[in-house]
Amino acid sequence: MTRAATRPSAAVPRHRSQARAAPRPGRILAVTLLALGGIVMVMPFVYMLATSLKDNSEIFELSLWPRHPTLDNYAQVLGASGFPRWFFNSLLVAAVTTGSVLFFDSLVGYTLAKFRFCGRPAVFVAILSTLMVPTEMLVLPWYTMSKAMGWLDTYWGLLFPGLMTGFGTFLMKQFFESVPDELIEAGRIDGLNEFEIWWRICLPLVGPALSALAIFVFLGNWTAFLWPLIAVADTRMYTLPVGLASFSSELQTEWGLIMAGAAVATMPTLVVFVLLQKYIVRGIMLAGLKV
Repeated sequence: MTRAATRPSAAVPRHRSQARAAPRPGRILAVTLLALGGIVMVMPFVYMLATSLKDNSEIFELSLWPRHPTLDNYAQVLGASGFPRWFFNSLLVAAVTTGSVLFFDSLVGYTLAKFRFCGRPAVFVAILSTLMVPTEMLVLPWYTMSKAMGWLDTYWGLLFPGLMTGFGTFLMKQFFESVPDELIEAGRIDGLNEFEIWWRICLPLVGPALSALAIFVFLGNWTAFLWPLIAVADTRMYTLPVGLASFSSELQTEWGLIMAGAAVATMPTLVVFVLLQKYIVRGIMLAGLKV
């Protein structure tokens, strides 16, 4: 028998590959549902952008896109109002609280994970117990302390509730427990002190957790509304959510200005998501495995 006769026909694998490449009904259904869900999620942003380009005469019309798009709302928001100051306040609060959470939560998490001392379980349980208290219940003691200390209408009054979080401490502790103790002992043998071991050896090994925590904290403080609304009365100290809410009154609601301001306020969150989306997914996956 010749070698050509023993060779399998090329038509068989071609048909098999075509059969394998054919989409399955379940996959088609899943893609369709995901596409519909994506459209539902995107439509509020499209409506916000379209409304921000309308003048007052077109705000309440049924048409989605304006007949005569205009940038007057953006010009009024960025020029005539305190929007630039509000944007700076939100950016300052979000950036400072994010840096503080990354530093203190990772340091405390490392201490709880790698050191054995009297009362360590009690300290960890006390930190975890803060997760069970709603923010609304903490507003009153925060306000009482801020008033007694003279922190109202100040940046410190906006900052101090978010400088450290129980969730971040818990998350970092779980990740630091996976760092081999042999690396820490090797660092001590090389003459590094405990802070240098944490900074130079352990932190680089928990980079995904730090990235995910930074994103969650930044977005949470960027969109915070309740505490900034209570802590400040001076319009110059407003954050973006509180400032945008001031465009609404009992007599009139400036929907065009609100939508224009919301569109500009959304840009930093979109930039953060586009640049760091892989860290968001990786951090969520790893957090689920560690917890």
